[in-house]
Amino acid sequence: MTEETPGFDEKPDVPSGTSPDDAEPKAAAPSSEEGAAPAGDASENAGLVAQLDQVRTALNERTADLQRLQAEYQNYRRRVERDRVAVKEVAVANLLSELLPMLDDIGRAREHGELVGGFKSVAESLETVIAKMGLQQFGKEGEPFDPTIHEALMHSYAPDVTETTCVAILQPGYRIGERTIRPARVAVAEPQPGAQPAKAEEGTEAKDGSDSAENKENGGPDEG
Repeated sequence: MTEETPGFDEKPDVPSGTSPDDAEPKAAAPSSEEGAAPAGDASENAGLVAQLDQVRTALNERTADLQRLQAEYQNYRRRVERDRVAVKEVAVANLLSELLPMLDDIGRAREHGELVGGFKSVAESLETVIAKMGLQQFGKEGEPFDPTIHEALMHSYAPDVTETTCVAILQPGYRIGERTIRPARVAVAEPQPGAQPAKAEEGTEAKDGSDSAENKENGGPDEG
């Protein structure tokens, strides 16, 4: 029997021409993929940032478009409402213009005491309805003449007025809000020509009289 010699470990066979150091296993070198991993993450982050900027830009553009559209819609609503009110005012004014001759007849009947009985009730109901629709009557005796709301049909002179004045209302005027449907037809009077100079002369005469009275009290002017 062959006895094994203790103390000797078996070593792997080493090929000829190689040193023992070459036979030892070497640590694996890092692969190219692991070294390139950080660069890949940076490029991916840059791409995400660029996409985020594009999304933000698109969002800002859409928000601006929405705000512009909302402003245009608000302007459209205001314009439609303004036109609707204007059309309503024109329609009401046209309707009430057709009723003005009837209102003139009612006014003349009231002046002559003929507005009695059922006719009076109908007339008052009509006046109430048109008042609710915004119709207002204007024109009074003694007010200054205004060519924008008055129409002068008669002209005269009066010594007791200081400006052109409405002395008689021949037909009352009517308005709806600021819109004049019919001007008030009036008779006007102007100051009497020469009235102001006459007053001035009276004042001069009174002054001369006071001066002469003062001279008399002082003994009169000195004689040369």
